[in-house]
Amino acid sequence: MLGEDGGAGGCCSRLAAGPLDEGRAADLAKVFKALGDPVRLRLLSMIASRAGGEVCVCELTPAFELSQPTISHHLKQLRQAGLIDCERRGTWVYYWALPAALERLAAVLATKDATPSAAP
Repeated sequence: MLGEDGGAGGCCSRLAAGPLDEGRAADLAKVFKALGDPVRLRLLSMIASRAGGEVCVCELTPAFELSQPTISHHLKQLRQAGLIDCERRGTWVYYWALPAALERLAAVLATKDATPSAAP
């Protein structure tokens, strides 16, 4: 998970800055594993891009040809990876992306030079 202590906030936390230690690699692997599934990646995209910042599970489930328990499993994986959070309101659960976690992940993948390089 992308915690504050091991976050990607410092320059030395970028992948291109140097080799990852074992603990940091294990934490990042959990996040990348959660994002490695197309359903979870789509769910995160749907949640993060939602106007108003949150979405009801009742609006997510119909977008997939999967059962509600399967969607709930995928959402749980994203929560455990620290990418989203949720709140139960009556019968429904509402989800939102955690911007700080997404920013830390983006910082991990950033190179020293933020300008795009030309392909060879």
